[in-house]
Amino acid sequence: MSKLILHGYWRSSAAYRVRIALNLKGLAYDQVGHDLRRGEQKNPAYRAIAPAGLVPAVEYEGQTFIQSLAILEWLEERWPSPALLPGAIEQRAIVRAMAGTIAADIHPLNNLRILKYLKNEFERPQQQIDGWVAHWIDEGFAALEVMIARHGNGFAFGDFPTMADCFVVPQVYNAERVGIDLAPYPQLTAAAATARAHPAFAAAHPDRQPDADPA
Repeated sequence: MSKLILHGYWRSSAAYRVRIALNLKGLAYDQVGHDLRRGEQKNPAYRAIAPAGLVPAVEYEGQTFIQSLAILEWLEERWPSPALLPGAIEQRAIVRAMAGTIAADIHPLNNLRILKYLKNEFERPQQQIDGWVAHWIDEGFAALEVMIARHGNGFAFGDFPTMADCFVVPQVYNAERVGIDLAPYPQLTAAAATARAHPAFAAAHPDRQPDADPA
C-alpha cells in the first residue's frame, strides 16, 4: 500500500480529527506540518496541493483529499474496517449529524482565520472575540449534550468509537484551551473522557505530534 501523507498542524482540531481516524483504522501515515501561526499553509508549494490553503490535506496514490469530514468519509469507504459509522442507515445519519454539528456549526465560526478577521478588519477587542468563541461553542455543545444523552453508551454514539468521537474530542480540547466551562455538559465530557483513554485517541493528541511546540 502506498504511504498516506497527512498535511496538518499539531494544534489544528481538523487535523486532529483525521489523525484519530487514521489511528482507529490502523493506517500508517507520515506527517508534514504547516505552522498556521506563521501562515505556512498559504505558501505556494502547499497551495499547489491544497488550493484553499487550509489543513488538513491527505495525499494518497497521486491524489489529494481535503476537508476533514470528506477525508473521514473517504477513509470509511476506502478502508471500511474497523468502522467509524454504525451499521443501520438511521444510526449513521445520527453520527453524521453529531460530526456535522461541530464541522458546520462550531468550528467554522471559531477558526483562526475568522478570529483574525474579526480582530484585524472589524477591530474587535479580545474580550469580544473570546465571547464570540464561547457563544458558538456553547450553542453547539448544548445540542451535542442532548444527542449524546440519547444515543451514547460510553462513547458519543453507542459503545464503540465512531466518527462522532473523532470530532468531539478535538472540539473539547479546543474548548479547554480557551477556558470554556464544561460543567453544563456532563454527557459530552464523559464521552470525551472515554474516547481519550483509547490508544488511537491518545496517540493523536496534539502534544504528541512531531511538530508540536516543546513542552
